[in-house]
Amino acid sequence: MLNKENINSLHPSEIAKILKELNDEEFESYIKQIPKDIIGDVILEMPDRYFGDIVDIVDIKDLSYTMKELESDDQTDFIQELEEHDKHKAKELFNSLDSDDQADILQLKRYNENEAGAYMQTEIFTARESENTQNVIKTFAKLKKSGELENVQYLFITRDDDYLSFGISLEDLLIFDFSKLIIENIEQNSEEFIPIIGYDTQDIYEIVDKFKEFDLSVIPIVDDNNILVGRITADDILDIINEQATQQMFNMAGVDDDAEEDEGIFEAGKKRAIWLSLNLVTAIIASVVIGMFSDTLESIVALAILMPIVASMGGNAGTQSLTVVVRQLALGDISSNDAIRTIKKEVLLSVANGLLFAIIMGIIAYIWFNQELLGVVIALSMIINLLFAGFFGAGIPLMLKRLQIDPAIGSSVILTTVTDIVGFLSFLGLATIILL
Repeated sequence: MLNKENINSLHPSEIAKILKELNDEEFESYIKQIPKDIIGDVILEMPDRYFGDIVDIVDIKDLSYTMKELESDDQTDFIQELEEHDKHKAKELFNSLDSDDQADILQLKRYNENEAGAYMQTEIFTARESENTQNVIKTFAKLKKSGELENVQYLFITRDDDYLSFGISLEDLLIFDFSKLIIENIEQNSEEFIPIIGYDTQDIYEIVDKFKEFDLSVIPIVDDNNILVGRITADDILDIINEQATQQMFNMAGVDDDAEEDEGIFEAGKKRAIWLSLNLVTAIIASVVIGMFSDTLESIVALAILMPIVASMGGNAGTQSLTVVVRQLALGDISSNDAIRTIKKEVLLSVANGLLFAIIMGIIAYIWFNQELLGVVIALSMIINLLFAGFFGAGIPLMLKRLQIDPAIGSSVILTTVTDIVGFLSFLGLATIILL
């Protein structure tokens, strides 16, 4: 539990975790005890639904103080969130900041939410090519000691016009000849210090892919003229990856992540209702298929008992393929030329499992109802349905990706429709042909 004695020793994420367990009365009391220099970090660690409650408790002077302790990207996120909650308070807070912070926020706000510039920090450790190495190290030590720099791994080298030319890790910088200029050390070193760069208007997920591909801890962000404008660090990328994974999980379930974060029941309910309506339509289609074989079901009651098994096995097998392919697409493990190989693999796996469980279920059906041909019907139907499940489980997300649609959106609904219809149609159709 938080108290005045231990609160200063806790990380903002630890404080946020404790705050989420408190009731309303305790919540307000402990918010007022949090040191004003970290309250901003605590707010950003909390789920969005707590934002309004906290900023209403904290005095505008304390908010202004804590904003100055945040990095530029967090400052921008904070202001934008506050604008949605209370535009007047957001304006008052913005006006309380110094001109440099205001300029940084305005610069970052002009980017679209999917652009790299919206996620970058403008605080960067740079040096000119013509600077003396020893002076650069002294400058870094001074900035670090004063708290003006955090999470620094690389020194970015620019020309006099801010054109980015090199990137040097701090460990490489320390083995340079301190008496020489930066550019002299670079030219005399066998290593090439060409940095992997990102562009401010580049899609943020392309930047995420670069972090994964090159195992980066930081990436410099430049404009179209290669002028250094900021940096993105690995902790920011981790947040983006987590958000992307959450969004995909929600999309596969037909749930909107933004609506779910909102406290309003109506908005979340409306988004869910849209997908449930689509599910209802597909369920009706499956029921129509069943209705086509009503005479067969009336003649052989056992079919009604076994029918859900075929549909369920097909749905589960398809979901396995769907989940694997969607995740591999998200990770970039499947290229545009991999579609046939991926589908073939999933179909083979599904058919192999289909054969195994067809034999098992065929034997069970025969023993259960003492009808050999009934066992044959459900076995054949299960093989057919699992074959289609593997094909469409892999094919649907690949097709959506090709159409430049998020593979997670709607995939599960389409797949469920296919496996239900194929399962019922194959099972009842074969039963009609073989048993009647």
